[in-house]
Amino acid sequence: MKVHEKVMDAVLNLVEKQRNGETIEQSQIKSIVDSFVSLGLDESDSSKSTLEVYRMYFEKPFIAATKVYYENESRQFVAENSVVEYMKKAEARLEEEKARVGLYLHPDISKHLTDTCLDVLVTAHSELLRDEFQVLLDNERQEDLARMYRLLSRIKEGLDPLRTKFETHVRKAGLAAVEKVAAEGEAFEPKMYVDALLQVHTRYQSLVNEAFNGESEFVRSLDNACREFVNRNKICASSSTKSPELLAKYTDSLLKKGSKAAEESELEEMLVQIMTVFKYIEDKDVFQKFYSKMLAKRLVHVSSVSDDAETSMISKLKEACGFEYTNKLQRMFQDIQISKDLNASYKDWQDKVLDDDDRRKLVDAHFQILGTGFWPLQAPSTDFLAPPEIVKTAERFQNFYFDKHNGRKLTWLWQLCKGEIKTNYIKNTKVPYTFQVSTFQMGILLLFNETDTLTYEDIQKATTLAPEILEPNLGIFLKAKVLLISPEGSKPEPGTSFTLNYNFRHKKVKVNLNIQIKSEQKVESDDTHKTIEEDRKLLLQSAIVRIMKSRKKMKHVQLVQEVIQQVKSRFPPKVPDIKKNIEALMEKDYIERLDGDEIAYIA
Repeated sequence: MKVHEKVMDAVLNLVEKQRNGETIEQSQIKSIVDSFVSLGLDESDSSKSTLEVYRMYFEKPFIAATKVYYENESRQFVAENSVVEYMKKAEARLEEEKARVGLYLHPDISKHLTDTCLDVLVTAHSELLRDEFQVLLDNERQEDLARMYRLLSRIKEGLDPLRTKFETHVRKAGLAAVEKVAAEGEAFEPKMYVDALLQVHTRYQSLVNEAFNGESEFVRSLDNACREFVNRNKICASSSTKSPELLAKYTDSLLKKGSKAAEESELEEMLVQIMTVFKYIEDKDVFQKFYSKMLAKRLVHVSSVSDDAETSMISKLKEACGFEYTNKLQRMFQDIQISKDLNASYKDWQDKVLDDDDRRKLVDAHFQILGTGFWPLQAPSTDFLAPPEIVKTAERFQNFYFDKHNGRKLTWLWQLCKGEIKTNYIKNTKVPYTFQVSTFQMGILLLFNETDTLTYEDIQKATTLAPEILEPNLGIFLKAKVLLISPEGSKPEPGTSFTLNYNFRHKKVKVNLNIQIKSEQKVESDDTHKTIEEDRKLLLQSAIVRIMKSRKKMKHVQLVQEVIQQVKSRFPPKVPDIKKNIEALMEKDYIERLDGDEIAYIA
């Protein structure tokens, strides 16, 4: 009792010298620590030992001195240096104190010493560190951010304010990236939009992984921010369904023949990236609608880059949203495979039934049988009298098909049919030109087999095409100079006439005239949006009936909440829409209203 104060003063003096960078005799301190510990031994039972004496007379003053030392040092250091420099200093000091325990202190002091150092070096200056966070983010100082993360993650609730700042920062970056794309006006490609979203995500994903150690709460902040700027940005301002529509269009451009990603591995990588954006999209049903329409076109026009790429994308969507989501997409694929077999057996059938003369007159045709329930396709929007050559071919196939399948109905989707016709009338060409045309265009051009000049009225009568289909297609022929119009310079409309151009010239031997008309694209997009609204109504109603059937009775508020839970993976439902559909089901006598705002299922 007489010497312990002097001894401790000497010990603390040595430790301070060491903290100031001098070399000391560590073994002396080690011996003193051991003495303090052995004073706690029980003389009668050497296995019993309490650290009471050591804790009271060594640990307590040691911790108190440490606290004072670092309080003074950190106050002075912060005043004279930058925050980044201070973080380096704090990290170094924490390491030193950890090493000190191994060198000459008793392990019992470890937690107490670390807590004290964290308190003084980190907690006391946490405001200062957090204020610097935004600056480091703005300048993308990954190493310093990692250091800040390491320091603040060691104190209670040290990171919470940073996560909020990080989320806001990422959201702003996303919105700014989209604004740049929007500044292009109508001219921007879906690729530009998706790339802008992906760049922001990739940048901050790597920051979370590298600097914040992939910590789950920072991942959640990143996800929240991405969900915000993917679904609510400048381009989505007019319609919340813009993001899924553009993402579907970009996917279509990748999966179509002639896409830039030639390598399979490169394409696969891009599909993985698309799924990254898809994960954040709230209106997943909108993506599905546009995607299935575009997939249908790729399959019908045989313009997919490869079957493997298509199935890879479908399996990714299935993984993300389940079997229901991709059921129809898979059925569309099956139809195409079945159609291949069907065409093969049709060829065999023709060989048996037709003689050589008939076979020479045949049009080389390929047929696809598409099940009404699975394909997002409409019957043609116009009447059409197909040319006799095609009518014969179609009838022959129908006879074969009805022999195989009794009681089915075939509807010809003329607006999706296409073919090639060879020109035999153009002089001075070594190889005759081949025109790639839609069947509507074929119907118009084949009329010129009989005569060189036809009036607008003649063409309309012979094809029965509606003016909104006929006029743009005539326009395409005029632009390509396949036909000439008189009076010259007028538009294709009643009162004009058209003459075959015998001096047609083109750089390529195969000339593609089958170009989709802008107004058609617009109508298609509007139709898709309409069907989305209808499907949502049905989805909400079926969810309501499902819930009520299992619960029998339920409060109105609970029902609304449960419907939101069930439907939100497809799209975020609006409460007024749910209420409207509850009313609709009441009118249809599926459910009824009871007293006390309760609803019951009518069995």
